[in-house]
Amino acid sequence: MIAAYQTRCQARVDAALEALFTPPRHELTRLYQAMRYSVVNGGKRVRPLLAYAACEALGGDSERADGAACAVELIHAYSLVHDDLPAMDDDDLRRGQPTTHIAFDEACAILAGDGLQTLAFEVLGDARLNPPDAETRLQMIMTLARAAGSAGMVGGQAIDLEAVGRKIDQHALEVMHRHKTGALIEASVRLGALASGHADSERLAALSRYAEAIGLAFQVQDDILDVESDTSTLGKTQGKDQANDKPTYPALLGLDAAKTYALDLRDQALAALQGFDQRAEPLRDLARYIVERRS
Repeated sequence: MIAAYQTRCQARVDAALEALFTPPRHELTRLYQAMRYSVVNGGKRVRPLLAYAACEALGGDSERADGAACAVELIHAYSLVHDDLPAMDDDDLRRGQPTTHIAFDEACAILAGDGLQTLAFEVLGDARLNPPDAETRLQMIMTLARAAGSAGMVGGQAIDLEAVGRKIDQHALEVMHRHKTGALIEASVRLGALASGHADSERLAALSRYAEAIGLAFQVQDDILDVESDTSTLGKTQGKDQANDKPTYPALLGLDAAKTYALDLRDQALAALQGFDQRAEPLRDLARYIVERRS
């Protein structure tokens, strides 16, 4: 079920993303090539899927979430470009291909990330890709700004860098990951819900509980795969967290306990959706997929 849904949503968001990378001037060709390379070079599109699924769960048409789906993937791609830089995680492989700073150069990668970040907000402001009323678009822009900025994803990366080589407890690890990974996943769900045109406070609260649980489950499963999988399957360097002495759930809890925790978080997410009908089935499938994926 999730495979067919994933294929359909990937095709939709990929077509919308592809239309964004035509350079307005020929002098910008290389920059736009680097931006495009960073986005269309594979990827599971989990965040766009969540935006579409949240929109549909509230009775909205999926096309209303095109802007949200593009915006969260652009922010995600920008974060990967910058995370891979020598000053950050210093990775040379992403999605099975050379990272952007390897394929182009470091300065171009920095600018490509900057361009992707600002393009995300331009997309959310475009009435052709989002709900027509300006108030909803403003809410969506504010949601993404909070999730992507210093109080969200950027802050999480800062905490992550400071935690290298240190022993931290589970609470501190969860604070870091709720910012670094969870904030954008939560924003993906909220943006899709807002795009539906049918979001109310009660259902937004339930979707927030769902998103908080899967956001953390996603990172727990990532940590598990960093131990259990291999580089060719992951599409990035396996064992990099351990090599860099980064705190992870398997290191803190043990591998078996980390797996149990991921399943507990999945169950919390599913419980949050009890008041939703069959239109939320893609959200339920995504919660299961996040802890069952192998890459």
